Amino acid sequence: MGETFGAGFFVRWLEGAASAVDREAGLLTELDSAIGDADHGANLKRGFAAVAELLAKEPPATPGAVLVAAGRQLISTVGGASGPLYGTLLRRTGKALGEDERVGRERLAEAFGAGVAAVSQLGGAHVGDKTMLDALVPAVEALWTSFGAARAAAEEGALATVPLQARKGRASYLGERSIGHQDPGATSSALLFAELARTARTEGAA
Repeated sequence: MGETFGAGFFVRWLEGAASAVDREAGLLTELDSAIGDADHGANLKRGFAAVAELLAKEPPATPGAVLVAAGRQLISTVGGASGPLYGTLLRRTGKALGEDERVGRERLAEAFGAGVAAVSQLGGAHVGDKTMLDALVPAVEALWTSFGAARAAAEEGALATVPLQARKGRASYLGERSIGHQDPGATSSALLFAELARTARTEGAA
C-alpha cells in the first residue's frame, strides 16, 4: 500500500492554495477581464481566504470533512459561478472520500473523479468547452500516476484553452472573440493542482 494522507495534509494544501490564489489574483482577474466579468481573481481570493480562516479555527478530523467544509465555505462566500463550481468540486470530492481518516493518492483520484463529474453536471460543460474542466479532467486522470503528473496535465490543459472558442459560461457570449485567450477557470484549477503537488512534494510524496 502506498503513502496515505490525513486531514492535516488537506488543510495544508488548501492553506497553500489560498496563498497561491492571493499571489495570482491579479493574473486571474486580467484573464477574466478579457472574456468574463473581471472578478474571478477577487472572488477566489476572498473565498479561499475564508476557507483558510475556517480551517485554522476548526480543523476537521478527516480528509473528507476538510474538503466538505471547504466546499461549503466557498459556496457561501464566493459570488458568480466560481463559488458554486469550486464548492461543488471540493464538497463532492470530500463526500466521496467518506469518513476515512487517511486516504492514498489513488483513492483521492477516484474521489476527485466524482467531484469533477458533479462540476460537469452543474455547469453543463465538457472538455473542449473552454472551462475549468479543460484543466480538471486531465489533472484527475493524471493523478492516478502521480501528483506531479496531475500538476503538469492541469497546466497543459489550461494552456490548451487559448485556441478554443468558449461554449459555456459568460465567455461563450463573445463567440469567436473568445479565441486567443486563456480560460481563467482552467488557470485557477491548474493553480490548485500545482499547490497539491507542492504540498505532496514537501511531505515526500510523488
